[in-house]
Amino acid sequence: MRILVQPAGPVGPPRCAARRRLSAAALMLILVAMGAISCAHAQGLMAFYGMALENDPGYRAAQAERDAGREERAIGRAALLPKLSYQYQAGRNQSGVTEPAWLGGTTTTERSYRSYSSALTLQQPLLDYEALSRYHYGVAQAHHADERFRSRSQELALRVAQAYTEALYARDQIDLSQAQKRSYAELLALNRRMLAAGEGTRTDLLETQARHDLAVAQEIEAVDALDAALRTLGAMVGRVPRADDLAPLAGKFGELALEETAYEGWQRVALAHNPELAAQQHALESARQRIEQARAGHLPSVSLYASAGRQKSSSESTYDQRYVTNSVGLQVSIPIFAGGGVSASVRQAVDEREQMRFEGNARQSEILGDLRRQFNLFRSSAAKMRAYQLAVDSTHELIRAMKKSVAGGERVNADVLQAEQQYYDALRNLAQARYAYLLSWLALKFHAGTLAPEHVRVVDGYFGHLAPVLHEAQGQNLP
Repeated sequence: MRILVQPAGPVGPPRCAARRRLSAAALMLILVAMGAISCAHAQGLMAFYGMALENDPGYRAAQAERDAGREERAIGRAALLPKLSYQYQAGRNQSGVTEPAWLGGTTTTERSYRSYSSALTLQQPLLDYEALSRYHYGVAQAHHADERFRSRSQELALRVAQAYTEALYARDQIDLSQAQKRSYAELLALNRRMLAAGEGTRTDLLETQARHDLAVAQEIEAVDALDAALRTLGAMVGRVPRADDLAPLAGKFGELALEETAYEGWQRVALAHNPELAAQQHALESARQRIEQARAGHLPSVSLYASAGRQKSSSESTYDQRYVTNSVGLQVSIPIFAGGGVSASVRQAVDEREQMRFEGNARQSEILGDLRRQFNLFRSSAAKMRAYQLAVDSTHELIRAMKKSVAGGERVNADVLQAEQQYYDALRNLAQARYAYLLSWLALKFHAGTLAPEHVRVVDGYFGHLAPVLHEAQGQNLP
């Protein structure tokens, strides 16, 4: 939103007023032409969102986290599938064998020989509760990773929109501060002329100077805010944009539609679709499977195995002998006592699940609280926009009336300054309400878990037009 404000001048003869209107119209055409040139290179919210999808470090980290989490399913499934292993061992042996002799005593025989052994083993679990729990744990972890990534994807859209609107709002404040400086500079020059002519007072001059200096300070503050917002946006899109790279708000500002008109409807949507709440449920399922894994330490396991072995001189008792052994059978493992470690592991897993459950309840309350705040903010922002629009119109007319009264001696300089300040405050409030309105619409959908790229595209439609944003006052070049 580029805010172009030209302060209203004193009222003069009709011919002079006509010339001023003609000059203002010519200036407006020049400004629109300049805006067309600058906006040709400006990019809207959707363009920056696309760049953030490619460059935002947080989003890229979320992608890696999702991919890593999805592997938990494959890791868990592997414990249920057959395992095939091959083992080979070869060596050179030196040994001495001492045996009783025929006529008493002993004889020692020195041997030097090579040996080898190999075995190919296939094992398939038939009854393994720990492996089954590990698989279900991996499935829950994979779903948890998917939901967390869905949350991070929606969060990225909201972060980009917030940084984008903060940069535009800071740019608006710079424009307003500059317009205030020009207005107060003209009034300051008038005060000086009137003081020199003996018609004004030094108090009027000092009051105007103070307002001018305040506008200078506000401009400096807005410049700093703009730099911070642009750098925040640049960290997401991979480069720090310029202020002119951002498309301003459109001249016409229509209201956005809501699928649900009552908060209770949005709460039902959030409980069903919010990705963080869904991730919490999958995390609880993972914790439950960890308990089952720990309990499996008390249960027997059964597996089928088949092996084929080859060996030669693998020991002294088989010196210079070759064996070929093929076997198929069942292997049963029955735990009897593990020093209390299994019971302790079960209790630990149960406590961790309870901790996760209470944390999930707290997070759900926090999300629903944020949802309620955004719902209220959306509704109040719409009402604020209408109220501030009326305030801008009325304060503009008040300025014109005040300046006429000052010229007629009915009002003083302080009244004009107060009216000007009210006008610029109304412009700031209107701009802030418009940005809050757009952001609260996106944030409402984010907390409900339904924010999608098409919603970003809808908000993007509010940017990029050449018409000034605050077309509030007659006789002034106002957005």
